[in-house]
Amino acid sequence: MNDLIYSLNGTVPIFAVMVLGYFLKKMGMITDEFVSVTNKYVFWVALPLMVFEDLRTADISTDFDWRFVVFCFGATAISFFAIWGGAELFIKDKTMIGAFVQGSFRSSAAVLGLAFIKNIYHDAGLAPLMIIGAVPFYNVASVVVLTFRGKNQAGKEGKTGIKKACINIVKNPIIICIVLGCAASLVHLELPVMIDKTIGLVERTATPLALLAIGGGFTFATAKTREKQTVWATAIKLFIQPMVVLPLAILMGFHNQEMLAILIMIAGPATVSGYVMSKEMNNDYVLSSYIIVFSTLISAFSLTFWIYLLRCLGSLK
Repeated sequence: MNDLIYSLNGTVPIFAVMVLGYFLKKMGMITDEFVSVTNKYVFWVALPLMVFEDLRTADISTDFDWRFVVFCFGATAISFFAIWGGAELFIKDKTMIGAFVQGSFRSSAAVLGLAFIKNIYHDAGLAPLMIIGAVPFYNVASVVVLTFRGKNQAGKEGKTGIKKACINIVKNPIIICIVLGCAASLVHLELPVMIDKTIGLVERTATPLALLAIGGGFTFATAKTREKQTVWATAIKLFIQPMVVLPLAILMGFHNQEMLAILIMIAGPATVSGYVMSKEMNNDYVLSSYIIVFSTLISAFSLTFWIYLLRCLGSLK
């Protein structure tokens, strides 16, 4: 019973804030403009500062774990290619493949990952290193599959899309703050008290505002022509991937913050940014939206189950 309560304490507050955002939107207290502006603020300001501060205050010079970073990258890469190969074999409508693959392998790792870890452990430890191993590959792999399986496949448009996406990856504020945070940690950078407190106030707004925005942007809808693809993508994301990856993570000896980061990376709901990329790159953005909605709903129960199981196995304490 204690393990179940521990699991619920870790997941319920996160989803409760998302539900609050949904009902505030229904009541008119949150608008579409609020959701849009908040998402931009979290992506460009609060979340990057959170990642920077977590890495700056970590002792990377002594605690940096290459095994963890390589494991995160390897698990993400293998999942991506396996899912894409399976989609090519079993999905008849090839215009759905890009959105299906992205929705099946790409999690909301940065926002929800750090939110879960800080909610349970109150600090992220070296879990932000998961972002180093997974998030850059998320972006690159998504561009590749969406380009090759877009409704207007390629030539000049495809190459231009890849070039623009690669530029955006380099300009990604999270990736920039990963580099800056690692550098600050290595030189043991100490910030003036006023700046340190200011960053602290701003970065603490990332989690609650992001969760409210996710809830406020939530819509219930049906997709009769995409039910099968939506269900399969959600099943792969929330159940099949963790069934394969978690036992390997346990064998590698990962635990606590690192194990929870791996769990969110491979079993978290599909990221909202996947919808934006699908739409901008002329893919099936409707399928992307349904995978995001359905996986987010089911993950409230699936993540509780996985956390409870890992707790019982002693991987989370």
